[in-house]
Formats: sequence, structure tokens, C-alpha cells
Amino acid sequence: MKKLVEVLAVVLTCGAIALSADAFRMAGLSLYTEQYLAGLLAIATPLVFLHVSAGGKRGRDVVPWYDLAAAATGFAAASYLAIRYDALSELTSKQPWDGLFAAGALLVLFIEGLRRTSGPALFYTTLAFIVLAMVGGYLPGEFAARSIPLPRLAYYLVWDSSAILGIAIKIIATVVVVYVFFGRALFRAGGSTFFTGIAMALMGKYRGGPAKIAILGSSLFGSISGNIVSNVMTVGTVTIPLMKRAGFRPHLAAAIEACASTAGQITPPVMGIAAFIMAEFLQVPFYEVALAAVIPALLFYVALFIQVDLEAARSNILPMPKEEIPGLGQVLKQGWYFLVPLAALVYVLFGLNYEPELAGLVATAIVLVIGVVFPFQGKRIGVRDVLAMLRDAGIAVIDLFMLGAAAGIMIGALNYSGVGFTLTLVLVLLAGGSLIALLVLSAIANIILGLGLPTVGVYIVLATLVAPALVREGIAPMAAHMFIMYYGCLSMISPPVAIAAFVAANLAGADPNRTGWTAMAFGWTLFVIPFLFVFSGTLLLRGGAFSIALDVTLAIAGIWFISAAMMGYASRPLGVLARLLHCAAGMGIFMPANAFGEGRWINVAGVGSGVALLVWGKIVGRRKVNAVVEAKG
Repeated sequence: MKKLVEVLAVVLTCGAIALSADAFRMAGLSLYTEQYLAGLLAIATPLVFLHVSAGGKRGRDVVPWYDLAAAATGFAAASYLAIRYDALSELTSKQPWDGLFAAGALLVLFIEGLRRTSGPALFYTTLAFIVLAMVGGYLPGEFAARSIPLPRLAYYLVWDSSAILGIAIKIIATVVVVYVFFGRALFRAGGSTFFTGIAMALMGKYRGGPAKIAILGSSLFGSISGNIVSNVMTVGTVTIPLMKRAGFRPHLAAAIEACASTAGQITPPVMGIAAFIMAEFLQVPFYEVALAAVIPALLFYVALFIQVDLEAARSNILPMPKEEIPGLGQVLKQGWYFLVPLAALVYVLFGLNYEPELAGLVATAIVLVIGVVFPFQGKRIGVRDVLAMLRDAGIAVIDLFMLGAAAGIMIGALNYSGVGFTLTLVLVLLAGGSLIALLVLSAIANIILGLGLPTVGVYIVLATLVAPALVREGIAPMAAHMFIMYYGCLSMISPPVAIAAFVAANLAGADPNRTGWTAMAFGWTLFVIPFLFVFSGTLLLRGGAFSIALDVTLAIAGIWFISAAMMGYASRPLGVLARLLHCAAGMGIFMPANAFGEGRWINVAGVGSGVALLVWGKIVGRRKVNAVVEAKG
């Protein structure tokens, strides 16, 4: 049975890559896009039930009869969906029995597959959206919408192009699989080792060096792979033991790695699934989303660097031993060619304006050629390695296919019942015309949904519900969607979900919940940065060069003061009053000038307060030094 799973996984990856490259149409097979997607679901659905047990355990030698039956039913129903889509997709009002039977079977299988791959939280959330669509007409007052009978709803969710076969599955099948395969190829070729070596060479000589290595290494690898768990597992296996050995407590080491890896979702050029879906929602080229994310990602990593540096200073964590730090020249000599696919990816995305999937295919092809031509540390990629990459990528994305189906169910249920429109209207009414109140309500909704959903799930739901309300209040569409995506990232480091934090905690041997809460503290900028770029378009690269440079400089300075307040350390330990003053100065410095009528004057006051605090810190430091000298004399 394992052999069948491996074959299906390879076929799934190859099928998705062929769809991305438009190979089917080139070969003369011209079908609706939804038919190709249904064909991929005919492979992914059986793969879930053959590979993942009812208890969520992955990989097994013996598959029980009921899972074999579910796999066969999933293959048959999804294949029927692919074959009969053009004839039955327009018959939602009639619901012919054969289409209804296939829809009912697939809906049940997708929801059960979701439970096995993503856990109970997302399973119950998806069921709640189905129930909400069924009882929409019974909701009170402004919440009232339409009630959709279950058979009609099931038929719509499966056969309509705006539900399960909609935007989420399309992005996963045509874009995400390519980049997952790209990440696997880069890892097997030795790319993760190379990028970690670069980070060690650049950061190992500074205090808290291992933590800074984690941040830089995760940013380099995460910006290409866009896969958080893969990022934690590849970079964290090296950096977490280094951090622990240097003196970072286990939960702290895990939290730093989790934060650094989570930021891969918001770091160009690849980012994460939500960014590709955002481009579809906004109907803009992906490179526009990537460009808008540059400064927010930079601010996040700067904040993480500052906090790690202050923690190292406070805890007296020294640099790595010199003999353990590789030379930068040596690392580049060993693997300089791994920079080629990164440069090519950036060039074809931003220079040639390629679609993300084509850019990913180009970069992947370059990695495979490099792996064959240039053996890294004596290892050359062979045919077996390529098959293993295809297999691993196929198994890795079955969770995403179930997640895409769930996202389609949520979007379809909201749109078909009209509940999405009524919830958006209620949100606007609750805000009472206040933009700040609307943003706070949106942030709260993000955090609540993030307790049970991963980033892409949170983004899709709130892009449907909340983004229209934000745009209606005058926020630029890009800023509104970036606001939602940033808050959605919190789900990766916030308990009880906190996937990135829990994976890192397992590597560090730390308490998962303590790691999650610590990661949230280190990732505090995820709470603040979205408010900054909503009020200051310069942080999304909108505006003149001088305005952008000024606002970025103020944001970085403000982040330093707030980080010092949170860590309780600047150039010396800070008391309660000093921490409050640093926090107030930081907030004044990075306050967007457009947030209030006198925004720039608030910036001036913050800068003045910050300078005064720095001068006072120097004076206090000198007094202490003089006191020590006098005591010794």
C-alpha cells in the first residue's frame, strides 16, 4: 500500500506541474480549468484516506476496508465531477440525482479528509459555515440572510466554480504545488545548508549570534520556500541546538525560530499561499503584492533582530566560538550557484512579469540543473532524488488540497446564502463610522478565527467578509488585504493552533504553549505594523522616495524603543518608569503622519523624547562607571 501512496503522490505533483505549465492544452486536451482541478482532486482525495488514518497518523502498512472504500469513492466521485462538469455545473436549481450523489459523497469526504489532515478546529469551523448557510434566514435582525436546503447547498458547493473548485484550489494546484516542489528540490540539492552557512558566516561573530543566524537563515530560505513548517524543520534543526548551547532557554530558542519562519509567509519573493490568493482577489499581478510586502517584512525582521540583540545583551549571551564560524568566502565558494535560482526567480517575477507559477517552474528547473551539474558537498542529484522530491511534495500538499476545499466551502456558503454580505454590513454598523473601530473589530475577528484556522483560512474568510467593509471606509484595497493577511499570520505563533511554535518547541524540547506565548511577544510587530501601513501608504511603497525613506526610518527607530521597553533593557536594565517612557517615545516616533491631523508633530515629540532618553541613559551609565571606579580606588 505504501508503494501505491508513493505512486499517487508522484502523479499528483506531476499533474499539478503539468497544469501550471499548461502542458495539457499544449498536448491537445482542452477542458475547463475546473475539470483539471477535479482531476487532481481525484488523486488527492484517495491519497488522504490511504496515507492518513482516522486518528491522524500518517504512513501505514495496512489500510482498513472503510478507508479503502472512502479512497475508491473519492476517486470515482471526483473523476465523475471532472468528466461531467460541463453538463452538470449549470443545473444547481434542478440538482439531478447523479450530480447530487457525487456532490454529497465528495462533501463528506472533503470534510473528513480535512479533519484527518488539519485537526478538529478547522473541521468544526467548516461545519459551522455550512450550518450558517442552512439557517441564514433565521438569524436575527441585520444578520438575516437566506436559508439554503442542504441538498441544494451541497450541489452548489461541489459543482459551482466559485466554491470548492474556486480560487483556493486553483491557487494550490497551479502555484503552491510548484513552490513546494521547488522547496523540496532546493533542500535536497543542499540549498538550506548553504543559506544557513551564509547566516552563520555573517552573524556568528555577534552577541546572540545563533539567534541572529536563525533569523537570517529562516528569512533567506523562507522567502523562497514560503512554507513555514518546512522552514522550521530545515533551518531550526541547525539553529535551535546552537541557540540552546549559547545560553538561550529552550522555549526562547523555539519562539525565535518560530517567529523567523512565520515571517516567510510575508517575505518576498515567494511569500505564502495567502499572498497568491490575495493577488487573485485584488486582480493584480503577484509582483505588486510582493513589492507592497517588502517594507512590512523588513520591519518585522528588524524588530526581531533588535529584540534578540537586547535579550543577548541582557543575558550576556556571547558570540559563537570563532572556530565554529565558517568563512563567508568558503561558504560562497561551496555553494554560490544557489544564488542563481533566487536571482532568476526575482528577475522573472519582477523584471519579466511572469505569472508566479511560471516563475516557480523556471527557478525549479535551474535548481535541478544545478543539483546535477554542481554536486554540493560531494552529493549530486540523481533520478531517485527527483522521484523522492516529487513524492515528498505530493504527500506534503494533500493537507493543502483539503484546506483549499474547506476554504471553497466557506466562501461558497457565505456567498450563496448572502450571510457574507449581511456580516459585512453589520461590521460597518458596529464600527459606527469610525475607521479605528472598524480596524480594531477586524483585528479581533482575525485573532478569534486564527484560534482555529491557519493563515490562509483566516485570510480567505476575512477577505470575503471584512475587506469589503475596509475598502468601503476608504482604505486602499492593497492595504485592506495586507492588514487581514498580517493578522492571519498570528495563527502560526498564537496558541492553541500555533503550528510553527509547536513544531519548533518539539525540536527544542520546550513546552509548546509557553513557546507560543513567547513567540507572540517576540512577534508583537505583527499586531502593530498593519495599523501603520493602513494609515501610511509609504510603508507599502506608495509615495515619493523621500517620504518612504523618512517613514521607514521613523518606524525602525520607533520599533527599537518599543522593543527596549518590552525586553526591559536598552544600554542598561530598565525600570518600570523607564520602560513606559521608552514605549511612549517609540509610539510617538513611528506613529503614521496621516493617522491624525498633527501626525508629524507627534513624530517630532517622539524623536525628541527618544533623544532625551538616550542622553539620560548615557549619563546614568557614566555615573555608574564613575561610581565603580571610585569604589575600587
